[in-house]
Amino acid sequence: MARAGDYVFEPPGETHTLIVDADVDEMITFFNISGCMYYVDEQGQHTGFEDVFTKIDMCRNHYIGAGLGESYVDQFVR
Repeated sequence: MARAGDYVFEPPGETHTLIVDADVDEMITFFNISGCMYYVDEQGQHTGFEDVFTKIDMCRNHYIGAGLGESYVDQFVR
């Protein structure tokens, strides 16, 4: 369980659930992910994955929907 200001390291293969208490008005979390997040179901069967490229695509779609344009994300990519 992490509290404000905590640092959490999760090794590859760790399973977790992110929960924000109902009385918390705002939570800001920074995730630094190396490699791919590989998703499995309860039986361990592959259900999907995310990596830097799928995250950038997700951001592009979000910024298009928000009216900022798909290139808006480029300012965050080096």
